[in-house]
Amino acid sequence: MSSRSLLSQFLVLSNAASPRACESLNSRKIGLALRSYAPLRCKCTASVSQAEVSDATSTPKTKKRVVSGVQPTGSVHLGNYLGAIKNWIALQELYETFFFIVDLHAITLPYDAPDLAKSTRSTAALYLACGVDTSKASVFVQSHVRAHVDLMWLLSSATPLGWLNRMIQFKEKSRKAGDENVGVALLTYPVLMASDILLYQSDLVPVGEDQKQHLELTRELAERVNYLYGGRKWKKLGGRGGSIFKVPEALIPPAGARVMSLTDGLSKMSKSAPSDQSRINLLDPKDVIANKIKRCKTDSFPGLEFDNPERPECNNLLSVYQLVTGKTKEEVALECQNMNWGSFKQILTDALVDHLQPIQVRYQEITSDPGYLDGVLSEGARKASEIADTTLNNVYQAMGFLKR
Repeated sequence: MSSRSLLSQFLVLSNAASPRACESLNSRKIGLALRSYAPLRCKCTASVSQAEVSDATSTPKTKKRVVSGVQPTGSVHLGNYLGAIKNWIALQELYETFFFIVDLHAITLPYDAPDLAKSTRSTAALYLACGVDTSKASVFVQSHVRAHVDLMWLLSSATPLGWLNRMIQFKEKSRKAGDENVGVALLTYPVLMASDILLYQSDLVPVGEDQKQHLELTRELAERVNYLYGGRKWKKLGGRGGSIFKVPEALIPPAGARVMSLTDGLSKMSKSAPSDQSRINLLDPKDVIANKIKRCKTDSFPGLEFDNPERPECNNLLSVYQLVTGKTKEEVALECQNMNWGSFKQILTDALVDHLQPIQVRYQEITSDPGYLDGVLSEGARKASEIADTTLNNVYQAMGFLKR
């Protein structure tokens, strides 16, 4: 999934900041305001275990919220699915969940305007086809909740330009495209990502390795706004006082956070890669999947093994097989250790086809009923707006705007 797939981002949320988060904020806020910005470091990690699923479903406590999103540009591929969407199915059992299509992020690079709406609908349908349950989760389109853009502008006023200039992905993409072909949105989209996270008072943000820098910018920005406008300053303006935003922490998914390209085991599977051969799209027919696996890059080492740095393609393909079959890493290692590439590619192809076929059938059912999908997106946006608007109104108040 693209790094701008919004953090491949699950955002685990709750309605109020924890005392521990507030203590952390109080101890750091003065230093934050005075010091110059250092290279971003993500220090906090967490993971979700099966025991947590059992505990959460058996306890009558108020559920926390989870928010995540994927860009509608290009086809949703195996990396998007295994790295993010597949994990949503477990998370929707744990939390009050909000999943959205980040169409505003899709326009930061040149795109096909007539295709944007179509791709947005297709992505939403794939969410549902992959198992997102509308009785447990809300699905909506980012641009349908106007608070995302409003909050981005307010946050932009508090974001030092130097913070954005240090973003590695901006440097890489702008160097490739050239200054004349790069819009301001490519520089500022991390602020929109921060808006996406902070609107919903996130506790945890599941991210891949390539997204940690963006999350840390979000954390620093939340602390900066809390210091500049929160606490007693906000209370004097009629607000509740305290922190405006919760400072989120990172949640690293236990598996599938980074599915690599079929043509280069050192590059992430991406929608933006020029060759379709580099990825398995969720809607690829059986013969296309078989051809891509047959032609994918391998090596000349004997046997198959995980975690050999000299064999990135081998590790990637074994990981994909593990994820789509549901087997443990140890089971796959034992099963495949003496296989040759020809034998393994056949069982990998069969496993992929068996796993994706039900998704493709369900997708066709959903897209054949446009009214159903429209209703799902409308209701999801309504629920999301209720939460987002509360946060946005607090920010307007804390920053001193005249109330409407």
